[in-house]
Amino acid sequence: MVEQKSEHQQEVAEVAEVAAVAAAEATWPQTRAVLRLIFIVLAVAAVFWTLYKLEGVLLLLVLSIFFAYLIAPLVELVRRPFQVRGREHSIPRPIAIGIVYLVLFGSLGLIIYLLLPSLGTQISEFAKQAPTYFTSASKRAESLSGLYDQLQLPQAVRKVVNDAVTRSLTGAQTYMESEAPGLMATIIGYIPWLILIPILGFFLLKDADSFRRAALRMLPSGRMRWRGDELFQDVNSTLAAYIRAQLTACLLIGVICSIGFALIGLPYWLALGILAGLFEFIPLAGPLLLAVLATAVAAFSSGGQAGVVLLFLGVLRVVHDYVIYPRIIGQGIHLHPLAIVLSILCGEELAGLAGIFLAIPIVAIVSVTYRHWMEHKGAEEGIVATLLKPEEAAPPAPPTPPVSPAPPVAATNPNPTLQSES
Repeated sequence: MVEQKSEHQQEVAEVAEVAAVAAAEATWPQTRAVLRLIFIVLAVAAVFWTLYKLEGVLLLLVLSIFFAYLIAPLVELVRRPFQVRGREHSIPRPIAIGIVYLVLFGSLGLIIYLLLPSLGTQISEFAKQAPTYFTSASKRAESLSGLYDQLQLPQAVRKVVNDAVTRSLTGAQTYMESEAPGLMATIIGYIPWLILIPILGFFLLKDADSFRRAALRMLPSGRMRWRGDELFQDVNSTLAAYIRAQLTACLLIGVICSIGFALIGLPYWLALGILAGLFEFIPLAGPLLLAVLATAVAAFSSGGQAGVVLLFLGVLRVVHDYVIYPRIIGQGIHLHPLAIVLSILCGEELAGLAGIFLAIPIVAIVSVTYRHWMEHKGAEEGIVATLLKPEEAAPPAPPTPPVSPAPPVAATNPNPTLQSES
């Protein structure tokens, strides 16, 4: 009796062990998918933390890449083959880059030489007139009581508006008195970093093909390497389209704003026009800051001029964003306007001004990489669904067909005489 009971317990234990193994094997694919997703999230977080710590170096590298993309068409133009005595020749790439640098920086120096006297005069005049402007603005802020009476605003709202206006004027005046004199020293401190941009750009232009081939050799030969080459080409065309479109937009906006401000009669029109061109390279935040500055400068003269400036900038922004800029950028970047706005806001929260500057190129590269990854995997679902999808179990082996027995062999009579007699 005791032996039967022990045998029964042993059978129960064996059945429980088999059931546990079967349950573990059934849930392992889902567990492995979740662990893989957690590992990817941690790896991405580590990469972003490293990028955040190296923000300054990365910004310098990105600016160098942008500079290389800007002048790459000029380098290819200089390297265009030409005929000499019936033989085709082309200028070596380092010499072509040097020629482009010489022409580019020579032209830039000439422009600065021609515009610097007028620009310096306007900046000095604005610095002298700044206290008068702030005094006039304070008096206008005190005269808002008549507007309050017309709008019949409550006392609480009036107090909030007055405090906000006073705080803004005080902060602006404090900045102009304390921080603005050291602005030139801050700009001079960035000169060594600015000098590094064309130096790094030179090496990027000279060895771009070598860098691409080295990166491709790191991938397995075959379909993976072909996909990597396609990815590099798409990223290259996307960044080139974005950067050249931004440069063209900067030049266009700078020229149009300078002419428009001069026709309106806005003081310091040249300085504001140059700022308009520079701020245009910073998406969303740059044009908004320019509108605030230009409207504030016009408001110091008259309210009507401020309204005209605001109307001019509003019409220019609508025409540029919906008519001119799409034609400039063409089909280089496929991003929804909502994605652009959200990426800029996220970039500002993560890295400040550098994040605003780099938001759109990073999102564009990520979208191109994601599209190539999906094409490489041949997946029709999104990345999360693909990562969480458990691996399919191997199909069971087909059952072996039963072996049919051999047909019986008829017995032969060894004595045919007896068979005939019967």
